[in-house]
Amino acid sequence: MIQVYRVTRDVGSFKLDNISFDSPDGEYLVVLGPSGAGKTMLLESIAGLIPIDSGKIFINGKDVTRLPPEKRNVGFVYQDYMLFPNMTVEENIAFGLAMRDVPKSERDMRVQEMMEFLGIDYLKGRHPRTLSGGEKQRVALARALIINPEVLLLDEPLSSLDAQVRKKLREDLKKIHEKHPVNVIHVTHDQVEAFVLADRIGVLNQGKLLEIGLPEEIFKKPKTEFTTKFVGFDNIFKGHAKKENGITTVQVGDLMFQIVSEKEGTVTFAFRPEDVIVSKEKIKSSARNQFTGKITEIIDEGPLIRLKINVDDVTISSIITKKSFMDMNLRHGDTVTFIVKTTSIHVL
Repeated sequence: MIQVYRVTRDVGSFKLDNISFDSPDGEYLVVLGPSGAGKTMLLESIAGLIPIDSGKIFINGKDVTRLPPEKRNVGFVYQDYMLFPNMTVEENIAFGLAMRDVPKSERDMRVQEMMEFLGIDYLKGRHPRTLSGGEKQRVALARALIINPEVLLLDEPLSSLDAQVRKKLREDLKKIHEKHPVNVIHVTHDQVEAFVLADRIGVLNQGKLLEIGLPEEIFKKPKTEFTTKFVGFDNIFKGHAKKENGITTVQVGDLMFQIVSEKEGTVTFAFRPEDVIVSKEKIKSSARNQFTGKITEIIDEGPLIRLKINVDDVTISSIITKKSFMDMNLRHGDTVTFIVKTTSIHVL
């Protein structure tokens, strides 16, 4: 179990600000946030690589706040892996055991077992400069795991890999954690990575932990406006809500949206672009939020097309498949009808 209590680290130009969370035994916690959010600083604080100004850090009930890194039993994998270039793969993996004075015979046995487990035993005598990105990642992971850490810290471990290798290693990390259920804190800006791997997700921005919850909560019912934008709710509006006859409506410009909420007065609500259903014809639907507008922008995103639709000076973002786009033969300036189901609207 990891307990981080009111941890603050101020370096003048940036501040890790009063961070608190608990991570129970065996949890895979992903901290999601943009570049510059303080993700690496948080990991380095937990590892003891940088001192904190105030707060407490506990690992399995032990106060490690003032302990040096080597006394915390923490494994750390950096974004660039930081393998020792003058050592072979085998020597890199064995390094932590050697520093702990583990007898050579036991070191050799454990290194061989770990390499076989991660499928890298064929790399045994090679040096880091001869390895691919995926191979380096596995070696770095082996080096971190072999010391049987109480906590494994992963700093953007997949960010420098190509898409196919990244997908494979996401699957590998999930399987590895199932067999080695150590506490993991994995920081990333990649939302797919977070959703696939995390038991829970924390959202960090500008040194503040904004919220923490299950992946479904973070991606479907975020609590803050920053998280809402960051996880893909491109349509975010503020308006005046009024409830009459059991129905809540919100006025945004000249548009009236119906929402599921008991709130009245000024509210913020959002919906995802993929939840905006577009048609060139009027849509036969019981959905209450049906509008007509003009396409002002078409953005090709490979298999998907993003549309910007203007209606009464309000711009709506929609994502449709390329096939739907071609079937409807949509063009810039076309008039389209779109609907947003009330169940797709999230009220902050």
